[in-house]
Amino acid sequence: MTPRDGSDANDSRWADLDRPPLNGAALRRGLVREGGLWSSVDVVERTGSTNSDLVARAAAGEASEGAVLVAEEQSAGRGRLDRQWTAPARSGLFFSVLLRPSEVPVARWGWLPLLTGVAVATGLARAAGVDTALKWPNDLLVTVGGEERKAGGILAERAADDGVVVGVGINVTLRAEELPVPQAGSLLLADAVSTDRDPLLRGVLRSLEQWYGKWREAGGDPGLSGLQEAYAAGCATLGRTVRAQLPGDRSIVGEAVAVDGDGRLVIATGEGVQQPVGAGDIVHLRPA
Repeated sequence: MTPRDGSDANDSRWADLDRPPLNGAALRRGLVREGGLWSSVDVVERTGSTNSDLVARAAAGEASEGAVLVAEEQSAGRGRLDRQWTAPARSGLFFSVLLRPSEVPVARWGWLPLLTGVAVATGLARAAGVDTALKWPNDLLVTVGGEERKAGGILAERAADDGVVVGVGINVTLRAEELPVPQAGSLLLADAVSTDRDPLLRGVLRSLEQWYGKWREAGGDPGLSGLQEAYAAGCATLGRTVRAQLPGDRSIVGEAVAVDGDGRLVIATGEGVQQPVGAGDIVHLRPA
């Protein structure tokens, strides 16, 4: 077998035959096209964080909109609140994309992580046959043994003055004995019909291109683009009793009743107050 992207045939990447490396050349052929969003697709064996790398490239003027950076393994992957994200090499999809939505007011850029969640869930439903739910604001949930498990996350960061880098991590073939915490899951454990990462990544990126195009054409309006409705339909947080851990060691407990036009989670408290939450850690307190 000939290694792809010029790698050594004796490379340790081939030690686990259930986790073959991504085919970078084929991904570029399938995704980079004239008039399309994706301008480049780079696959690297290992890096600290694809988000950090792509933010740095954007700041140095070395990346255009639609640049995609994929890592087979991350040594310093990050989630929200600087939480670490670790997984075995080639066990998931770890990638970042550079977006420059110049037509959209900056005040609406906060929708990008939610948009990405909708796109990832849509792409995985098509390519993996897995029902992926969204936990506000950035978690991807699958069902394993009748329980909700976190199988992925999204992190958006500003890049220079005119861009946003959105990073996505998805556990694909993580086995039960490899789970970092009991609450974690993977597409494999959720009985996905396919765990072939090449078509999964193509499906997710094509879905992201479609949703980003709709949102940008609507000037970032979540209602006109259909994004707000789609997010609410796929959001497992709505209708649940939740606790929102807020900055300053504050918390709110109540029912999550809506996602407003600014992408904030609206929580109805026991005092009859509807409190919008723009940032915080959300804990689901009971099953849907």
